[in-house]
Amino acid sequence: MPLWAPALCIASLAVLALLARRWLARYLQDVSDSDHAPRLICKPSALAKYLLKTCLAVRAGSQPLWLWSRLPHLQTVWSGVWTAGAAVHFTRDYLQLADEGLVALDWAVAAAGTRRRSSSNSPAPIVLVIPNSFGKITSNVIKLCASALDCGHRPVIFNRRCQNGCLLTTLKLQQFGDPSDLREAVRYIRYKHPNARLFTVSESTGAGLLLSYLGECGSSSYVTCAACISPIFRCQEWFEKGSPWLYHWLLLLYQKTWLSRYTTALGEIIDMEKLFATQTLKELEEALFCQTKKSNLTWDAYWEKNDPLRDVDEVAVPVLCICSQDDPCRGDADTTLPFELFETNPHFFLLLTKHGGHCGFLKSRSSAWSHDVLLEYFKSVSEFFVTEERTKSLSKRKCAGAVNSMSYKCGRGNSYRGDAFCSHNIHEIFSWQRSYTR
Repeated sequence: MPLWAPALCIASLAVLALLARRWLARYLQDVSDSDHAPRLICKPSALAKYLLKTCLAVRAGSQPLWLWSRLPHLQTVWSGVWTAGAAVHFTRDYLQLADEGLVALDWAVAAAGTRRRSSSNSPAPIVLVIPNSFGKITSNVIKLCASALDCGHRPVIFNRRCQNGCLLTTLKLQQFGDPSDLREAVRYIRYKHPNARLFTVSESTGAGLLLSYLGECGSSSYVTCAACISPIFRCQEWFEKGSPWLYHWLLLLYQKTWLSRYTTALGEIIDMEKLFATQTLKELEEALFCQTKKSNLTWDAYWEKNDPLRDVDEVAVPVLCICSQDDPCRGDADTTLPFELFETNPHFFLLLTKHGGHCGFLKSRSSAWSHDVLLEYFKSVSEFFVTEERTKSLSKRKCAGAVNSMSYKCGRGNSYRGDAFCSHNIHEIFSWQRSYTR
Protein backbone atom coordinates (compact mmCIF):
# COMPACT_ATOMS: atom_id res chain seq x y z
CA MET A 1 0.00 0.00 0.00
CA PRO A 2 1.42 3.41 -0.91
CA LEU A 3 2.54 5.63 1.94
CA TRP A 4 0.26 8.44 0.89
CA ALA A 5 -2.90 6.28 1.22
CA PRO A 6 -3.20 6.50 5.04
CA ALA A 7 -2.57 10.24 4.88
CA LEU A 8 -5.31 10.63 2.28
CA CYS A 9 -7.74 8.63 4.42
CA ILE A 10 -6.96 10.75 7.48
CA ALA A 11 -7.40 13.96 5.51
CA SER A 12 -10.72 12.74 4.08
CA LEU A 13 -12.00 11.85 7.54
CA ALA A 14 -10.95 15.27 8.83
CA VAL A 15 -12.83 17.03 6.03
CA LEU A 16 -15.94 14.91 6.65
CA ALA A 17 -15.75 15.62 10.38
CA LEU A 18 -15.48 19.35 9.70
CA LEU A 19 -18.47 19.29 7.35
CA ALA A 20 -20.50 17.26 9.84
CA ARG A 21 -19.61 19.71 12.59
CA ARG A 22 -20.71 22.70 10.50
CA TRP A 23 -23.96 20.96 9.53
CA LEU A 24 -24.70 20.08 13.16
CA ALA A 25 -24.03 23.67 14.23
CA ARG A 26 -26.45 25.01 11.62
CA TYR A 27 -29.05 22.42 12.63
CA LEU A 28 -28.79 23.33 16.33
CA GLN A 29 -29.00 27.01 15.44
CA ASP A 30 -32.18 26.38 13.44
CA VAL A 31 -33.68 24.43 16.33
CA SER A 32 -32.86 27.20 18.79
CA ASP A 33 -34.30 29.81 16.43
CA SER A 34 -37.52 27.83 16.03
CA ASP A 35 -37.94 27.76 19.80
CA HIS A 36 -38.01 31.56 19.93
CA ALA A 37 -41.42 33.11 20.13
CA PRO A 38 -42.50 35.22 17.14
CA ARG A 39 -42.47 39.00 17.37
CA LEU A 40 -45.74 40.79 18.06
CA ILE A 41 -45.40 44.21 16.44
CA CYS A 42 -48.11 46.68 17.48
CA LYS A 43 -48.84 49.91 19.27
CA PRO A 44 -48.86 49.39 23.05
CA SER A 45 -52.43 48.97 24.33
CA ALA A 46 -54.48 47.12 26.89
CA LEU A 47 -55.57 44.58 24.29
CA ALA A 48 -51.98 43.92 23.19
CA LYS A 49 -50.98 43.16 26.78
CA TYR A 50 -53.98 40.89 27.19
CA LEU A 51 -53.17 38.95 24.01
CA LEU A 52 -49.59 38.36 25.11
CA LYS A 53 -50.85 37.20 28.49
CA THR A 54 -53.58 34.82 27.32
CA CYS A 55 -52.52 33.50 23.89
CA LEU A 56 -50.26 30.59 24.75
CA ALA A 57 -49.63 29.69 21.11
CA VAL A 58 -48.16 33.15 20.50
CA ARG A 59 -45.66 32.78 23.33
CA ALA A 60 -44.77 29.21 22.42
CA GLY A 61 -44.00 29.94 18.77
CA SER A 62 -44.53 27.72 15.75
CA GLN A 63 -41.67 25.26 16.45
CA PRO A 64 -41.73 23.63 12.99
CA LEU A 65 -39.81 20.51 12.12
CA TRP A 66 -36.34 21.17 10.71
CA LEU A 67 -37.39 20.12 7.20
CA TRP A 68 -40.35 22.54 7.18
CA SER A 69 -38.28 25.45 8.53
CA ARG A 70 -35.55 25.05 5.93
CA LEU A 71 -37.93 24.71 2.95
CA PRO A 72 -40.52 27.51 2.86
CA HIS A 73 -41.48 26.54 -0.70
CA LEU A 74 -42.41 23.07 0.58
CA GLN A 75 -44.71 24.59 3.22
CA THR A 76 -46.27 26.85 0.61
CA VAL A 77 -46.94 24.07 -1.89
CA TRP A 78 -48.17 21.67 0.78
CA SER A 79 -50.69 24.18 2.17
CA GLY A 80 -51.80 25.66 -1.13
CA VAL A 81 -51.70 22.89 -3.70
CA TRP A 82 -51.77 19.57 -1.90
CA THR A 83 -55.21 17.99 -1.48
CA ALA A 84 -56.56 18.27 2.03
CA GLY A 85 -57.48 15.16 3.95
CA ALA A 86 -59.52 16.83 6.70
CA ALA A 87 -62.87 15.26 7.51
CA VAL A 88 -65.05 18.25 6.63
CA HIS A 89 -68.14 18.45 4.46
CA PHE A 90 -69.88 21.60 3.24
CA THR A 91 -73.49 22.61 2.70
CA ARG A 92 -73.99 25.50 0.29
CA ASP A 93 -76.28 28.51 0.46
CA TYR A 94 -76.69 30.69 -2.62
CA LEU A 95 -77.29 34.35 -1.84
CA GLN A 96 -78.91 36.53 -4.50
CA LEU A 97 -77.54 40.05 -4.37
CA ALA A 98 -79.27 43.37 -5.03
CA ASP A 99 -78.20 43.34 -8.71
CA GLU A 100 -79.38 39.70 -9.07
CA GLY A 101 -75.85 38.35 -8.94
CA LEU A 102 -75.01 35.24 -6.91
CA VAL A 103 -72.43 34.48 -4.26
CA ALA A 104 -72.14 31.21 -2.35
CA LEU A 105 -71.71 30.51 1.36
CA ASP A 106 -70.29 27.07 2.15
CA TRP A 107 -71.05 26.05 5.74
CA ALA A 108 -68.65 23.48 7.16
CA VAL A 109 -70.06 20.42 8.92
CA ALA A 110 -68.29 17.41 10.36
CA ALA A 111 -68.00 14.61 7.82
CA ALA A 112 -69.00 11.95 10.33
CA GLY A 113 -72.28 13.66 11.20
CA THR A 114 -75.37 13.93 9.07
CA ARG A 115 -77.19 16.71 10.91
CA ARG A 116 -77.55 20.16 9.46
CA ARG A 117 -75.75 23.18 10.89
CA SER A 118 -76.89 24.87 14.11
CA SER A 119 -80.10 26.87 14.31
CA SER A 120 -80.19 30.64 13.99
CA ASN A 121 -80.63 30.99 17.78
CA SER A 122 -77.38 29.20 18.54
CA PRO A 123 -74.78 31.42 20.26
CA ALA A 124 -71.87 29.47 18.75
CA PRO A 125 -69.46 31.94 17.09
CA ILE A 126 -69.30 32.09 13.28
CA VAL A 127 -65.95 32.17 11.48
CA LEU A 128 -66.29 33.72 8.02
CA VAL A 129 -63.38 32.54 5.85
CA ILE A 130 -62.37 34.56 2.79
CA PRO A 131 -60.11 32.52 0.48
CA ASN A 132 -57.57 34.01 -1.92
CA SER A 133 -58.82 36.34 -4.66
CA PHE A 134 -58.44 33.60 -7.29
CA GLY A 135 -61.10 31.43 -5.64
CA LYS A 136 -58.84 28.44 -4.97
CA ILE A 137 -59.96 26.54 -1.86
CA THR A 138 -56.64 25.41 -0.45
CA SER A 139 -55.70 22.76 2.06
CA ASN A 140 -55.00 25.56 4.53
CA VAL A 141 -58.63 26.75 4.34
CA ILE A 142 -60.03 23.24 4.79
CA LYS A 143 -57.83 22.56 7.80
CA LEU A 144 -58.82 25.90 9.31
CA CYS A 145 -62.50 24.97 9.00
CA ALA A 146 -61.79 21.60 10.63
CA SER A 147 -59.96 23.24 13.54
CA ALA A 148 -62.78 25.76 14.01
CA LEU A 149 -65.36 22.96 14.07
CA ASP A 150 -63.38 21.13 16.74
CA CYS A 151 -63.51 24.27 18.92
CA GLY A 152 -67.28 24.62 18.61
CA HIS A 153 -67.29 27.39 15.99
CA ARG A 154 -69.35 27.48 12.80
CA PRO A 155 -67.02 28.12 9.84
CA VAL A 156 -68.40 29.36 6.54
CA ILE A 157 -66.48 30.08 3.31
CA PHE A 158 -67.38 33.12 1.18
CA ASN A 159 -67.21 32.39 -2.57
CA ARG A 160 -67.16 35.28 -5.02
CA ARG A 161 -69.19 35.43 -8.21
CA CYS A 162 -68.53 32.48 -10.54
CA GLN A 163 -65.72 31.15 -8.34
CA ASN A 164 -65.56 27.67 -6.87
CA GLY A 165 -68.66 26.51 -8.73
CA CYS A 166 -70.77 29.58 -7.98
CA LEU A 167 -73.03 30.43 -10.92
CA LEU A 168 -72.59 33.57 -13.03
CA THR A 169 -76.00 35.22 -13.39
CA THR A 170 -74.93 38.77 -14.28
CA LEU A 171 -72.25 40.20 -16.55
CA LYS A 172 -70.24 41.44 -13.60
CA LEU A 173 -67.20 40.12 -11.78
CA GLN A 174 -66.06 41.30 -8.37
CA GLN A 175 -63.10 43.64 -8.47
CA PHE A 176 -60.12 42.96 -6.24
CA GLY A 177 -61.05 45.34 -3.43
CA ASP A 178 -64.79 45.85 -3.97
CA PRO A 179 -66.53 44.87 -0.69
CA SER A 180 -70.14 45.36 -1.84
CA ASP A 181 -70.86 41.63 -2.26
CA LEU A 182 -69.20 40.76 1.02
CA ARG A 183 -71.22 43.46 2.78
CA GLU A 184 -74.47 41.85 1.65
CA ALA A 185 -73.23 38.41 2.71
CA VAL A 186 -72.33 39.67 6.19
CA ARG A 187 -75.74 41.30 6.57
CA TYR A 188 -77.39 38.03 5.59
CA ILE A 189 -75.34 36.09 8.16
CA ARG A 190 -76.14 38.70 10.77
CA TYR A 191 -79.85 38.46 9.97
CA LYS A 192 -79.90 34.65 10.11
CA HIS A 193 -77.72 34.38 13.23
CA PRO A 194 -78.31 37.52 15.33
CA ASN A 195 -77.06 35.98 18.59
CA ALA A 196 -73.68 34.79 17.32
CA ARG A 197 -70.38 36.60 17.34
CA LEU A 198 -68.81 36.98 13.91
CA PHE A 199 -65.09 36.46 13.31
CA THR A 200 -63.47 36.84 9.90
CA VAL A 201 -60.32 35.26 8.47
CA SER A 202 -58.68 35.86 5.11
CA GLU A 203 -55.97 33.95 3.28
CA SER A 204 -53.25 35.45 1.08
CA THR A 205 -54.68 37.93 -1.46
CA GLY A 206 -58.11 37.50 0.14
CA ALA A 207 -56.91 40.05 2.71
CA GLY A 208 -57.49 42.72 0.07
CA LEU A 209 -61.24 42.13 0.22
CA LEU A 210 -61.37 41.81 4.01
CA LEU A 211 -59.36 44.98 4.70
CA SER A 212 -61.42 46.90 2.13
CA TYR A 213 -64.63 45.79 3.85
CA LEU A 214 -63.40 46.69 7.34
CA GLY A 215 -62.18 50.09 6.12
CA GLU A 216 -65.38 51.02 4.30
CA CYS A 217 -67.75 49.81 7.04
CA GLY A 218 -65.77 51.00 10.06
CA SER A 219 -67.62 50.35 13.32
CA SER A 220 -70.66 49.06 11.39
CA SER A 221 -68.92 45.94 10.09
CA TYR A 222 -70.75 43.57 12.53
CA VAL A 223 -67.35 41.87 13.04
CA THR A 224 -65.96 41.21 16.52
CA CYS A 225 -62.38 40.81 15.29
CA ALA A 226 -60.54 39.80 12.13
CA ALA A 227 -57.36 38.00 11.12
CA CYS A 228 -55.24 37.62 7.97
CA ILE A 229 -52.95 34.69 7.19
CA SER A 230 -49.99 35.73 4.99
CA PRO A 231 -51.72 38.86 3.65
CA ILE A 232 -50.53 40.79 0.60
CA PHE A 233 -50.59 44.48 1.53
CA ARG A 234 -48.96 46.25 -1.41
CA CYS A 235 -51.18 44.61 -4.01
CA GLN A 236 -50.49 46.89 -6.96
CA GLU A 237 -46.75 46.34 -6.63
CA TRP A 238 -47.35 42.61 -6.18
CA PHE A 239 -49.30 42.39 -9.44
CA GLU A 240 -46.66 44.45 -11.25
CA LYS A 241 -43.57 42.60 -9.99
CA GLY A 242 -45.20 39.21 -9.76
CA SER A 243 -44.42 36.24 -7.53
CA PRO A 244 -41.81 33.56 -8.37
CA TRP A 245 -42.36 32.14 -11.84
CA LEU A 246 -43.80 28.77 -10.70
CA TYR A 247 -46.50 30.34 -8.49
CA HIS A 248 -47.12 33.02 -11.09
CA TRP A 249 -47.64 30.44 -13.82
CA LEU A 250 -49.93 28.27 -11.67
CA LEU A 251 -52.11 31.22 -10.66
CA LEU A 252 -52.36 32.46 -14.24
CA LEU A 253 -53.27 29.00 -15.51
CA TYR A 254 -55.85 28.43 -12.76
CA GLN A 255 -57.56 31.76 -13.38
CA LYS A 256 -57.72 31.26 -17.15
CA THR A 257 -59.13 27.76 -16.64
CA TRP A 258 -62.18 28.84 -14.64
CA LEU A 259 -62.73 31.91 -16.81
CA SER A 260 -62.80 29.72 -19.92
CA ARG A 261 -66.10 28.23 -18.71
CA TYR A 262 -67.78 31.60 -19.22
CA THR A 263 -66.16 32.58 -22.51
CA THR A 264 -69.45 33.15 -24.34
CA ALA A 265 -71.16 35.13 -21.58
CA LEU A 266 -68.18 37.27 -20.60
CA GLY A 267 -67.36 37.86 -24.26
CA GLU A 268 -70.05 40.55 -24.30
CA ILE A 269 -68.04 42.78 -21.96
CA ILE A 270 -64.46 41.40 -22.13
CA ASP A 271 -62.11 40.77 -25.04
CA MET A 272 -61.61 37.07 -24.29
CA GLU A 273 -58.96 36.56 -26.98
CA LYS A 274 -56.87 39.28 -25.41
CA LEU A 275 -57.51 37.82 -21.98
CA PHE A 276 -56.31 34.32 -22.89
CA ALA A 277 -53.23 35.81 -24.58
CA THR A 278 -52.07 37.56 -21.39
CA GLN A 279 -48.72 36.49 -19.96
CA THR A 280 -48.83 38.08 -16.51
CA LEU A 281 -51.33 38.53 -13.68
CA LYS A 282 -51.20 42.29 -14.23
CA GLU A 283 -52.23 41.91 -17.87
CA LEU A 284 -55.01 39.53 -16.88
CA GLU A 285 -56.35 41.91 -14.21
CA GLU A 286 -56.29 44.77 -16.72
CA ALA A 287 -58.17 42.71 -19.30
CA LEU A 288 -60.85 41.83 -16.74
CA PHE A 289 -61.50 45.22 -15.17
CA CYS A 290 -59.61 48.05 -16.89
CA GLN A 291 -59.48 47.67 -20.68
CA THR A 292 -62.91 46.13 -21.31
CA LYS A 293 -65.55 46.70 -23.97
CA LYS A 294 -67.55 48.93 -21.62
CA SER A 295 -64.84 50.76 -19.69
CA ASN A 296 -61.41 52.25 -20.23
CA LEU A 297 -59.84 52.59 -16.80
CA THR A 298 -56.16 53.25 -16.19
CA TRP A 299 -54.16 50.86 -14.02
CA ASP A 300 -53.47 53.50 -11.36
CA ALA A 301 -57.12 54.60 -11.27
CA TYR A 302 -58.19 50.99 -10.77
CA TRP A 303 -55.99 50.64 -7.69
CA GLU A 304 -57.14 53.95 -6.25
CA LYS A 305 -60.55 52.27 -5.91
CA ASN A 306 -59.26 48.81 -4.90
CA ASP A 307 -56.20 49.35 -2.72
CA PRO A 308 -56.87 47.40 0.51
CA LEU A 309 -55.26 50.13 2.64
CA ARG A 310 -57.19 53.06 1.15
CA ASP A 311 -59.51 53.36 4.19
CA VAL A 312 -57.32 51.65 6.75
CA ASP A 313 -57.71 54.53 9.24
CA GLU A 314 -61.44 53.74 9.46
CA VAL A 315 -60.95 50.15 10.66
CA ALA A 316 -62.57 49.88 14.11
CA VAL A 317 -61.99 46.24 15.11
CA PRO A 318 -58.82 44.32 16.04
CA VAL A 319 -56.99 42.81 13.04
CA LEU A 320 -54.25 40.20 13.57
CA CYS A 321 -51.90 39.57 10.64
CA ILE A 322 -49.74 36.42 10.72
CA CYS A 323 -46.70 36.68 8.44
CA SER A 324 -43.36 34.95 8.01
CA GLN A 325 -40.03 36.42 7.00
CA ASP A 326 -39.38 33.63 4.49
CA ASP A 327 -42.67 34.05 2.57
CA PRO A 328 -41.71 33.25 -1.05
CA CYS A 329 -44.87 34.74 -2.58
CA ARG A 330 -45.04 38.07 -0.78
CA GLY A 331 -41.36 38.94 -1.06
CA ASP A 332 -38.90 40.61 1.27
CA ALA A 333 -40.52 41.51 4.59
CA ASP A 334 -38.70 44.85 4.91
CA THR A 335 -40.25 46.21 1.71
CA THR A 336 -43.63 44.43 1.56
CA LEU A 337 -44.89 44.75 5.15
CA PRO A 338 -46.24 48.15 6.33
CA PHE A 339 -44.52 48.17 9.73
CA GLU A 340 -45.52 51.80 10.33
CA LEU A 341 -49.20 50.79 10.18
CA PHE A 342 -48.79 48.27 13.00
CA GLU A 343 -46.65 50.61 15.10
CA THR A 344 -49.09 53.54 14.93
CA ASN A 345 -52.59 52.04 14.53
CA PRO A 346 -53.89 50.39 17.74
CA HIS A 347 -56.27 48.13 15.81
CA PHE A 348 -53.56 46.26 13.85
CA PHE A 349 -51.29 43.53 15.22
CA LEU A 350 -48.48 41.86 13.27
CA LEU A 351 -47.31 38.44 14.38
CA LEU A 352 -44.04 37.93 12.51
CA THR A 353 -42.28 34.56 12.51
CA LYS A 354 -38.93 33.55 11.06
CA HIS A 355 -40.30 30.51 9.22
CA GLY A 356 -43.69 29.57 7.81
CA GLY A 357 -43.68 30.11 4.07
CA HIS A 358 -46.85 31.47 2.48
CA CYS A 359 -49.97 30.33 4.39
CA GLY A 360 -47.93 27.45 5.78
CA PHE A 361 -46.84 27.66 9.44
CA LEU A 362 -46.96 23.87 9.63
CA LYS A 363 -46.27 21.97 12.83
CA SER A 364 -46.75 18.69 10.98
CA ARG A 365 -48.30 17.52 7.74
CA SER A 366 -51.82 17.77 9.19
CA SER A 367 -51.73 20.74 11.59
CA ALA A 368 -50.82 24.42 11.38
CA TRP A 369 -49.62 26.65 14.18
CA SER A 370 -51.41 29.66 12.66
CA HIS A 371 -54.80 27.98 13.22
CA ASP A 372 -54.05 27.51 16.92
CA VAL A 373 -53.10 31.18 17.17
CA LEU A 374 -56.29 32.34 15.43
CA LEU A 375 -58.63 30.34 17.63
CA GLU A 376 -56.89 31.52 20.80
CA TYR A 377 -56.95 35.08 19.46
CA PHE A 378 -60.72 34.94 18.86
CA LYS A 379 -61.27 33.64 22.37
CA SER A 380 -59.01 36.23 23.99
CA VAL A 381 -60.54 39.18 22.16
CA SER A 382 -64.05 38.02 23.11
CA GLU A 383 -63.04 37.69 26.75
CA PHE A 384 -61.40 41.10 26.66
CA PHE A 385 -64.55 42.75 25.31
CA VAL A 386 -66.68 41.03 27.98
CA THR A 387 -64.34 42.38 30.66
CA GLU A 388 -64.52 45.84 29.12
CA GLU A 389 -68.33 45.72 29.09
CA ARG A 390 -68.40 44.71 32.76
CA THR A 391 -66.04 47.56 33.65
CA LYS A 392 -68.18 49.98 31.70
CA SER A 393 -71.38 48.80 33.41
CA LEU A 394 -69.76 49.02 36.85
CA SER A 395 -68.56 52.53 36.11
CA LYS A 396 -72.08 53.57 35.09
CA ARG A 397 -73.58 52.13 38.28
CA LYS A 398 -71.03 53.95 40.42
CA CYS A 399 -71.74 57.17 38.54
CA ALA A 400 -75.50 56.73 38.97
CA GLY A 401 -75.07 56.01 42.67
CA ALA A 402 -72.99 59.13 43.15
CA VAL A 403 -75.58 61.24 41.34
CA ASN A 404 -78.41 59.88 43.48
CA SER A 405 -76.45 60.56 46.63
CA MET A 406 -75.70 64.14 45.57
CA SER A 407 -79.33 64.76 44.60
CA TYR A 408 -80.47 63.49 48.00
CA LYS A 409 -78.09 65.85 49.81
CA CYS A 410 -78.90 68.89 47.70
CA GLY A 411 -82.67 68.44 47.58
CA ARG A 412 -85.09 68.19 44.68
CA GLY A 413 -84.80 71.81 43.67
CA ASN A 414 -81.10 71.63 43.05
CA SER A 415 -80.18 72.17 39.39
CA TYR A 416 -77.02 70.05 39.67
CA ARG A 417 -76.43 67.91 36.56
CA GLY A 418 -75.28 64.36 37.18
CA ASP A 419 -73.30 63.99 33.96
CA ALA A 420 -70.87 66.68 35.05
CA PHE A 421 -69.97 64.50 38.00
CA CYS A 422 -68.32 61.98 35.63
CA SER A 423 -66.96 64.37 33.05
CA HIS A 424 -63.65 62.51 32.93
CA ASN A 425 -65.04 58.99 32.66
CA ILE A 426 -63.26 57.44 29.68
CA HIS A 427 -66.04 54.84 29.23
CA GLU A 428 -68.56 57.59 28.51
CA ILE A 429 -66.31 59.10 25.84
CA PHE A 430 -65.50 56.04 23.75
CA SER A 431 -67.79 53.32 22.47
CA TRP A 432 -66.98 49.65 23.13
CA GLN A 433 -65.43 49.25 19.68
CA ARG A 434 -62.59 51.56 20.64
CA SER A 435 -62.34 51.00 24.38
CA TYR A 436 -59.37 48.67 24.04
CA THR A 437 -57.21 51.41 22.49
CA ARG A 438 -56.79 53.36 25.66
